Amino acid sequence: MDNSELILSNIFNRKSVRNFTDKKVDKADLLTIIKAGMSAPSALNLQPWEFIVFDDMETIDWMVNLHDYSKMFKTATAGIVVCGNMDKTIEGFEDFWIQDCSAATQNILLAIEALNLGGVWLGIYPIDERCKKLIDYFNLPLNIIPFAVIALGHPSNVEKSKNKWDDKKLHWNKW
Repeated sequence: MDNSELILSNIFNRKSVRNFTDKKVDKADLLTIIKAGMSAPSALNLQPWEFIVFDDMETIDWMVNLHDYSKMFKTATAGIVVCGNMDKTIEGFEDFWIQDCSAATQNILLAIEALNLGGVWLGIYPIDERCKKLIDYFNLPLNIIPFAVIALGHPSNVEKSKNKWDDKKLHWNKW
């Protein structure tokens, strides 16, 4: 398989994994995953992202009750909080940090897939209650806003990717 086939295969095979084995994620893999996140594009290359990586059981156990959809942390062995640094935004266009952190989060998910790990994106921002819980737990500075949490680990079973192609959503030249 050539490079383009590998990259497209990784994109097409990415899936949300919610159940994990108890095997720990290697720290080198976690660093590779964060490096992928930091390789995302950003408006004016301001790179407004910050990352909190955790693999301690206290934090993982706390994450289980973060919100109604965070139960996959019952089996996760690591997690990542993607945050936006409001000191790295564009005056008058501050909300571009959301797109930038989305791109970083997607890169993280693709790196997780490439490393034969599993992960799932848990939405945080713009839900104030979720943001506040993370701000308090991690003692985040005022300029840092939690954007997303990713639960990850070694998949406990083989998940199948979903074919999301829908030709009705493709428009050529005009609507």
